[in-house]
Amino acid sequence: MNNTDTKRDGKKHLVGLCIVYKNRNYGSMLQSFATLVKLEELGVDYEIIDYSHPQTLQFYASAAGRITNRDFLYSKARLLRKKAGLKFHPDYAANEAVRGERFDRFKRERFGHFSKHINEYIKLRRYAEKFTDVLVGSDQLWLPSGNGTNFYNLMFAPRACNKIAYAASFGVSSIPERQKEETAEYLRRIQHISLREEAGQRIVKELTGRDVPVILDPTMVLTRQQWDAAIPDKAVTEGEYLFCYFLGNNPSQREEVTALARVLGLKIVVLRHLDEYIAKDETFGDEAPYDVGPEEFVNLIRHAKYVCTDSFHGSVFSILYHKQFISFNRYGDGTNSRNSRLDTLFGNIGIDRRFHGDLENEIQREIDYDAVDSKLETLRCRSDRFIRDALSIRTVREEERGSSGCSAAE
Repeated sequence: MNNTDTKRDGKKHLVGLCIVYKNRNYGSMLQSFATLVKLEELGVDYEIIDYSHPQTLQFYASAAGRITNRDFLYSKARLLRKKAGLKFHPDYAANEAVRGERFDRFKRERFGHFSKHINEYIKLRRYAEKFTDVLVGSDQLWLPSGNGTNFYNLMFAPRACNKIAYAASFGVSSIPERQKEETAEYLRRIQHISLREEAGQRIVKELTGRDVPVILDPTMVLTRQQWDAAIPDKAVTEGEYLFCYFLGNNPSQREEVTALARVLGLKIVVLRHLDEYIAKDETFGDEAPYDVGPEEFVNLIRHAKYVCTDSFHGSVFSILYHKQFISFNRYGDGTNSRNSRLDTLFGNIGIDRRFHGDLENEIQREIDYDAVDSKLETLRCRSDRFIRDALSIRTVREEERGSSGCSAAE
């Protein structure tokens, strides 16, 4: 796999990865997969750090402050609703097991190079001494509610280790006052920081005074052609359809989409009960397949006539596959809103948020994808330069070309 002999402090590059590969979430698993594809393209040796925080009284005591964190409480409430749904709705539990196996199969087939399993923090710190670099991936891994694990903030990595945040995300627009100092502390230890959204960029500037770049989520660093090569093209259902991928519990949005599909004369293919059990989902949509892992998810968007979603990655793959789509707001616009990543992405590529107004006209209003693709290529070059600079590598292919393939103006 390795096509570079670059060394850091006399050691060959070995990058320890802190990525989300266990969550049965389409966006999380696909962006982690895209990170691996990018590193392999660069010829980087890596190891996915298999760590689970210790279930000890000391850990829970250190994390006790999270019970007043709104995001933490919101996430726990959703988890409880999902557990209740699994307990009281046997059909849903059976279907969820089918979907879970699809996720697990994707993980088995597409992820490798794992560390040994580590479940003690002191062992994690010792193990990290083998790495020249440690990289935290994208997704909302810097949510304030997760600070207590000291994993995704890279506090476990030796001070001398090169630490990299690759399109990281706080998931919120501001940090709670009581957590600002501890957040600033871990940010100051990370030598190379890039964010996925401008709100995160502002947070880093406020807490550390550093100007850091906003780059693409790893799923968009890969081109449509790379996704076509990685994910086999296979239809999940027959005929034309509107694909609906909602994570939030917003009944009015489901009613609007149902009315829209009637006007368009299309069936609705929907993924139900994703982050929690939602009673409204039981009667929403015409087809609701559960044997859908990350590969099938990409194919559902790839073959859709239209897409309606409140998901960042639902929007990402709609853009990659040039779909007419509507992106709904999943959250409100308060200080803990997670809408910033979509605001940043859509602003950078020059399209509207497309989540309000006359849905029939909105979803059929043509997007200039030639212009979008041109802007994406510029952003890909910026993302490519960041990761190459952070890892201080020039691959054999790059040495032969004399550049990364991106112009200085980009």
